[in-house]
Amino acid sequence: MDAVRLMKELRVNYEQEADFLPNGKGLNLIVSAQQSADQITAKCRNVKVEDLWSLTSFFGYSTQTFVLAVSLLDRFLAMTRVQPRYLSCVSLSCLHMAARVTEEECNLTPTDELIRIGQCRFTVSDLCRMEKIVTEKLRFKSKAVTALTFLQLYHQITLTHATYRNETLSLEKLEAQLKACLCQISFSKAKPSVLALALLRQGMESIRSEDMLEIAFHIQRHLKIPDAELQQWSQRVARCLLDYASPKCSKPNHRKLQWIVSRRTAQNLHSHRSVPELPTIPENCWDESESDDSCEDPMSSGEESLSSSLGSDAEEPFFPLHLRRQKHRQYLNA
Repeated sequence: MDAVRLMKELRVNYEQEADFLPNGKGLNLIVSAQQSADQITAKCRNVKVEDLWSLTSFFGYSTQTFVLAVSLLDRFLAMTRVQPRYLSCVSLSCLHMAARVTEEECNLTPTDELIRIGQCRFTVSDLCRMEKIVTEKLRFKSKAVTALTFLQLYHQITLTHATYRNETLSLEKLEAQLKACLCQISFSKAKPSVLALALLRQGMESIRSEDMLEIAFHIQRHLKIPDAELQQWSQRVARCLLDYASPKCSKPNHRKLQWIVSRRTAQNLHSHRSVPELPTIPENCWDESESDDSCEDPMSSGEESLSSSLGSDAEEPFFPLHLRRQKHRQYLNA
């Protein structure tokens, strides 16, 4: 029953994927564009997608959020002429829209925090206006059938039909490879079903599973995907993953998300966030009848308040590990 349900769901998504493809002519214009002040280039787009990857990791968002944000971004850029100075606002708007669709409300990052961490120079009202523009241009289609949709379905179908499960196909690894591919605008031209199947076959070939490759062949035949089209994108996926595995490849990281402050600001932060002084205990309040064991309670509570007072502040780059240890020693020696 699960196999029948999955194949029906696969067919439904396959029939809908064309509604969520970026405009091919618009993508070609971006790819062929030269570096200028009034036109988005492929390099500009790729850099912004890498930034979205970093932000989704930073905020703990799911792969689904990232993939949907890239889908919204590419569809919007392919139908609208956007100046490079507005690209940051557009990309962050797409991420915020995607997060509202896929994430739990309690996990959503506040808009002002999203702008601040993203180190953007626009306001909350600017972001809201841009979201409205993107939503109207995309005809209120915030949800989408993406390559991740098919990748997850393919993975479930493979696990359902696989005879030998000694070698497992890691969905997490496949999702990471999909993210790497989406950082290149050329893969936005691929049909999501074909791109996902190319990634699936790549994973199956890496673990040398003939049983799973047979399942992939049946999926291809069920969706009537031409051999030439699948072979073309399989070769591009292989090249992309080979380049991505190279040490010369610049992978998305969190360096841009680190706070950079002046010396004066850092000094002010240290002065405002120093360990609070504890009130002096009057000598006449000391009760000699108290045992040594009872004296440990206030001391232990004092240590708890120290750690809780540092709390999240201690995790920030302003408080490296050696500085926290130094502050702790100063407190104990006082």
